[in-house]
Amino acid sequence: MSVVTQVPLQVALNLIPAHTWYADRSGALTFINERCADYLGLALDHPLRSGIEPGSTWDCHIEFLHPDDHEEARTAWSRCNKSGSADEVTFRVRSAKGGYRWFLSRAEPRLAGDGTLLGWFGINLDIEEQKQSEFYLAEGQRLARAGSWAFTAAGFEYWSAGLFRIHGLEPGRKAPDIPQYLALVHPDDRDFVADVIQKMLADRCAFDFKKRIVRPDGVIRHIRCVATPMADRGDFERFVGIELDVTEHEELTGTLRKSEEEFRQIVDLAPQHVGVMGPKGERLYANRTSLDYLGVSLDEWLREPLGFFIHPDDRERLKAFQDLLSNSRSHELELRLLKRDGSYRWFLARYSPLRDDRGQLIRWYVACTDIDDRKRAEYTLQRENFALREEIDKASMFKEIVGDSPALKLVLSRVSKVAASDSTVLILGETGTGKELVARAVHRQSRRSSKAFVVVNCAAIPRDLVTSELFGHEKGAFTGATQRRLGRFELADGGTIFLDEVGELLPDIQVALLRVLQEREFERVGGREPIPVNARVIAATNRDLNKAVADGSFREDLFYRLNVFPVDMPPLRERREDIPLLAQYFIDRFSANAGKKFERVNEQTLQRLQSYPWPGNVRELQNVIERSVIVCGAEEFTIDDSWLSAVPAAKNRLALSSTIVAHEKTIIEEALRDCNGRVYGPSGAATRLGLPRSTLESKIRALRIDKRRFRQ
Repeated sequence: MSVVTQVPLQVALNLIPAHTWYADRSGALTFINERCADYLGLALDHPLRSGIEPGSTWDCHIEFLHPDDHEEARTAWSRCNKSGSADEVTFRVRSAKGGYRWFLSRAEPRLAGDGTLLGWFGINLDIEEQKQSEFYLAEGQRLARAGSWAFTAAGFEYWSAGLFRIHGLEPGRKAPDIPQYLALVHPDDRDFVADVIQKMLADRCAFDFKKRIVRPDGVIRHIRCVATPMADRGDFERFVGIELDVTEHEELTGTLRKSEEEFRQIVDLAPQHVGVMGPKGERLYANRTSLDYLGVSLDEWLREPLGFFIHPDDRERLKAFQDLLSNSRSHELELRLLKRDGSYRWFLARYSPLRDDRGQLIRWYVACTDIDDRKRAEYTLQRENFALREEIDKASMFKEIVGDSPALKLVLSRVSKVAASDSTVLILGETGTGKELVARAVHRQSRRSSKAFVVVNCAAIPRDLVTSELFGHEKGAFTGATQRRLGRFELADGGTIFLDEVGELLPDIQVALLRVLQEREFERVGGREPIPVNARVIAATNRDLNKAVADGSFREDLFYRLNVFPVDMPPLRERREDIPLLAQYFIDRFSANAGKKFERVNEQTLQRLQSYPWPGNVRELQNVIERSVIVCGAEEFTIDDSWLSAVPAAKNRLALSSTIVAHEKTIIEEALRDCNGRVYGPSGAATRLGLPRSTLESKIRALRIDKRRFRQ
C-alpha cells in the first residue's frame, strides 16, 4: 500500500469507535488502530500502530486470542484467504491486563479495479455482554431443562444447545428440518404434532401443547411446547418458542392422579359423608355416600347452589359460619341436610384444614356425621325437662315465700299473672315484708329465668357512685377509673334488674333511669356511644311514692313508668295466720344450722308471736327466731318476752310502725339524740330502732333530719 493511500486510511481507521485493522493480501496483519492497540497493550512504537509491514505470517494475530479459540479462528481466516470473500468469526481477545473479552471479527476484501485482491479490512466488535447474556440464557435453559427455537414455514432456523440436550443430541449441530423433527417425536404423538405444525402455520397464532419424544438411548421424555408468532411491521416472519422437559412433573401428576383415584375409592367406601373444598370454601368433591344421600351426581352437586341442600332455617347460620373459614382453624357446625326423599336430617359437619409446607391453606376436608337420632332425643328430653320444670316451678316458685293467708295468696296470684310478661313491676310494702323474694319469684317464672337477676340497693350506694354503679364507666372517666367497668343495667341485659329502695334515688339519677325505661339505652360515664339494653325492671320501695310525687322528691313521669303493674305486700300484722308457719320455717332453718333440734314450740310463745304487731315484719320475726335458737337450750322452743315489747322505751329500743307515721320524725330524732347522732354500729340509732342502716338513712333524708345537730 502506498504512503499516499496508507496515511489517510490509518487516520480514518483510528476515528472508528471500534477495533479496526488492515492486512495484506496474504492475510498478514500490518495495521491496527489506536483503540485496538491500547486494548492489546502494544508499545507506542510497535510496528502495527504505524502500519509498518513487519513481515509477519498470515496467522500472526492468533497469538492474541484465547487458546481455546485458536483452531476455529485459524480455520475461518484460512477460509477467507482461499475464497477471497468476506467472512466472520467470534473469539476471545486477551487484553493488556491479561483478561479476555468476546469479539465478533468481520473481514472484508479490498479489491483492485480488475478484481485483484489487494488486502483486507477488518473490524472487531465487542460482544462480551451479548455472550454473557447467551451464557446465562443457556445456563438457565440447562438448569430448567429447557431449550429455545425459531421456526418458519421452511423449517427450524435455530435450536439452542439446551434443546439439543433435551433430545439427547450433541449441541452445535444444524437445526433439524420438519421430517427430522417429527422423527424425534414418539410414534403415538407424531400425527398430533404434524397437525399442530400445519395449524400454527395456517393460523399464525400462539400455541401451547405437550408431546412425548424418544431419545437416541430409547428414553421417553414428556415435553411442553410454547410458542408465539413474531411479526415485522405487521408481516409474519417466524415463530419463536421454548420447549420444557416436564417429565418429572407429568410423572408426579400421574402418581398424584392415581393416589387421588385410590383416595376417592377409599372415601367412597366410607359410610360417612365426606367432602373436599378449596381454601375459600369452593366445592371440589363429595364422596359416594354423600351423593347417594342427596340423590345427585357429582356434576349436579357442583352445579347446584350450596344452599339448595341446606334446610332454609340453617342457611343464614351456614353463611355466617363460612366467614370463619378465613382463619384456617378446625370448625364444627350442626345443620340439616336435604335427603333425596325430601326430608331433612341433622348432621355434625367438621371442617379440617390442609396446609402446604409453607403453612398456606390449600384444602378443607369436611366430614359430616349423622346426629339426627341424637338431636331428636335431645328435643324429646328438652320437652320432658320443660314439662318437669313447669311442674317443679309450680311447686317451688314461692318456696321462700311462706304462708297461705288470703292476703299472701292474692299477692302470689298477681305475681303468677305478671311473670310471663315483660312489664315493669313496682312492689310496695313496709320494710321486711319480703319485696325482694317476690321480685325473684317474678324473675324465676319469666322467660328470662335462665339469665341474670341483678339486685341494686339504691339507698346503699354512695351518692357520687350511683351513676357509675347503674350504668358503668369508661377508663379514665374520673379519678380512680383505671379500667372500663360494666354497670348493673349492662350486666342485667337479657335478664332482670331489681331496683330496691328506688324511692331513695336522687333527682338527677331519676332522670337517667327514666331515659333507660323510655329509650331502652344508656351511656356509660365518660362514654359517648349509646348502649342498647334489654332488661326487665322490677322496682321496690317502702315509701309512699304518691306522697313523694306530691312533695316533689320523686318525678311523676318516672313514677308512672315504674307503676305499670303494682304489687302491694301486706305487712305481717295483716297476715297473722302465717306467723306459725313462718316461725316453724325459721326454727327448722336456724336449728339445723346450729346443730339443735326442738321437739315443740311453747304454746304461750306461739300466742305471743301472733299477738305482737311486728313493726319490722318478717325480717324482725326472722331475727327474733334466730336469736332465740342461739340462746334456747331446752327441747321446747321459747322466746324472751322482753324482745317483743309493744312500746319500747326510747332508752332501750325504739320501733317504727306505719301506724305512727306522724311520729316518725320525733322517734328518729330521739334515737339520734340518744346515740349522739350515730346512725349505724352497735350503739347507733339503726340498731336501736331495729332498722337496716340504708332504710334509716333514706328516712332521715326523706324527713329532712339534720343528724349533725345531735352529735356531741
